[in-house]
Amino acid sequence: MKLLSNVIPRAALAVAVAAVLGACSSTPDQPIAELETARAVVPQIESSPRAGVAAENVSNARKALDSANRMMEQGGKEPDIRYEATVAALNAQIANEKILEAQAKEELAKGEQERQQVLVQARAREADAQRMRAQSLEQELKDLKAQKTDRGLVLTLGDVLFDTGKSTLKPGAYGTIDRLASALKEEPTRKVVIEGHTDSVGADEFNQQLSQNRALSVQAALMERGVSGGQISSTGKGESFPVASNDNAAGRQQNRRVELIFTEEPGQRVATD
Repeated sequence: MKLLSNVIPRAALAVAVAAVLGACSSTPDQPIAELETARAVVPQIESSPRAGVAAENVSNARKALDSANRMMEQGGKEPDIRYEATVAALNAQIANEKILEAQAKEELAKGEQERQQVLVQARAREADAQRMRAQSLEQELKDLKAQKTDRGLVLTLGDVLFDTGKSTLKPGAYGTIDRLASALKEEPTRKVVIEGHTDSVGADEFNQQLSQNRALSVQAALMERGVSGGQISSTGKGESFPVASNDNAAGRQQNRRVELIFTEEPGQRVATD
């Protein structure tokens, strides 16, 4: 009888045992047929690497087979030989069932382990990709001269992006916008707050609205390039937060600006004034 990995196919062993039992119920022409069957199946069960899960049945099968062999050598009675051979074959069948069950459980456990390994590897790849995306955005911000502050990384866009008193982006602004949009799309958990600022020239109400509209223009440009609206928020600060004196032209030019404040870590909340 041929084995697969020292396990006897369930159907094959059942047929063999049935033949032994059938032979016991009649007067066989070959009285040692049961013994030959037991001699074939018991060693195969014993050699299984999982024989330990059915140690008692394997042991009983061996004892019964040894007893049948001794009786055969000593000219014992045929019914006694058949009986011991049948006991050996039945115990081999029970042991085989236990081995097959253990093998099935091992294969299920192995499949689950492999699935978990695939998940761990996928998470590791995603973490690596996220780090690379973060590095890409950090490099863009570094190249654009973003400054590290208590509020996060702050990128300042000067008033050259807009005509005087206007909130429509000038064509020259889109190179920077394109770079920022590309980097933000690569890191969708990163947040940015866009703040508009003006100098002190003009009415407070006008300056407040102008700063808000300029921040909205930058936000809209980023979203038009595929950045998620959930990543961006915008606000107008008017003339309330100057970075230089409004008493001279150079200072006023510095105060007319749009600031983009980025979280330092993905998902971190941006601090605002």
